[in-house]
Amino acid sequence: MTIEFRNVHASYDANIPILKGVSFTVEDGEFVAFVGTNGAGKSTTMRLVNGLLKPEEGEVLIDGVPTTELKTSELARRVGFLFQNPDNQICCNTVRDELLFSFKAIGALDADAERRVDEVIAEFNFNPDDDPFLLNRGTRQLLALASTIVVEPPVIVLDEPTTGLDFRECVKVMNIIRRLHQSGTTVIMVCHDMEVVADFANRVIVMSDGCVVDQGPTFEALRNRRTLQAASLVPPQIVDISLGLSMMRPDLDGTLIANANTLNEMEAAIAAAVGNPGAASSTPTYAPTAPGAEDALEEGGAR
Repeated sequence: MTIEFRNVHASYDANIPILKGVSFTVEDGEFVAFVGTNGAGKSTTMRLVNGLLKPEEGEVLIDGVPTTELKTSELARRVGFLFQNPDNQICCNTVRDELLFSFKAIGALDADAERRVDEVIAEFNFNPDDDPFLLNRGTRQLLALASTIVVEPPVIVLDEPTTGLDFRECVKVMNIIRRLHQSGTTVIMVCHDMEVVADFANRVIVMSDGCVVDQGPTFEALRNRRTLQAASLVPPQIVDISLGLSMMRPDLDGTLIANANTLNEMEAAIAAAVGNPGAASSTPTYAPTAPGAEDALEEGGAR
């Protein structure tokens, strides 16, 4: 499913423009992160993707069809949305009812829905009779995510999915999102945590003052000093180190440090440059991929 913004202008108050001619395309199966400071227009963009907000000028198209021509139920089937605060999303008295509500909202509550809810309850290890409002913050976030993906939308939009979570909760949430992406789901994510962006997103769209100021492969965008300055962004630590090394040693500009496109490549290049190639990490910062690694982490194991 392709999502396209064509010269989109939007606001909540006609006197205060939020988006100012935003254009970009998210192709089917991508994992795209939107980054920028508060007020850059990222969350407004997300609300335009799933039809919670309509453009004042320009068009938002899903597979070539303007969102203004799609019913809310049609958009809900195509685009799942995870709010930054799960308490803005949860509305039922039990975990099971919360998951079933997603099917009810799109008019698809049937035996298949019951089966799918049972699968998700088992996958997330929920107690179906728990009161969602009595769960801790991390579990409420997981429930909100589960209620978003239970109907298996081809696109999921995530507005700061790791806000308020501790490290282990971040790992759990982001590894679920990674598996969804690997299974073919298109992921669009707003995120302030540049380490998460670096570990998971394939492409970055940088926003500032309601405009797109840069977009491209993740590490290409996060190494662009002009973009970082314009958007007041702090790059991931490993990128920050590489930029600092390049400034201290201009001869490194043409090396792997300047051209690495993955976190592992960047770490290996930096380790080699400082004379310690064995120091390079074999796994991304947020990705314990060895069998049982996530379970070990849940039990208090260290990476």
